[in-house]
Amino acid sequence: MTSETMPNGKGDRVVRADVSAEPITVEMLMTQTRPPAAGAVVTFDGRVRDHDEGRGVVALHYSAHPTAGEVIRAVAQDIAARFPDVTLAVTHRTGDLVVGDCALACVVSSAHRREAFAACSELVDLVKERVPIWKEQVFVGGHTEWVNAIS
Repeated sequence: MTSETMPNGKGDRVVRADVSAEPITVEMLMTQTRPPAAGAVVTFDGRVRDHDEGRGVVALHYSAHPTAGEVIRAVAQDIAARFPDVTLAVTHRTGDLVVGDCALACVVSSAHRREAFAACSELVDLVKERVPIWKEQVFVGGHTEWVNAIS
């Protein structure tokens, strides 16, 4: 799946909303989401952790439905509409990841912290709720398990 970046013309507050098979970082999104009026920049750096419910995790594989890019853009536009003073960027990773890799990166900026925190929190929740991306965990010992693959 290819990464698609939204245009950043004058007035665009969703500067990026996509899925990517390439490594992602919060830092790469920060450079795109810092308008001069921003007094607050809130980030979310969702990392692959080494455990789940007491079991050791060594890797993850994220699979995305072909509409995942469209859905993540719609989610980002929804947040931008509900929080008219924010600028935001969001990217979800697909493919094979290991412990410590970034799986979901979000950056939200605003003139004030309260709106930036609220918008970032809702953005993360809606991406996890709506975007058709499924996670297969690989545990120590080699066995795997799909997480939230059935809705």
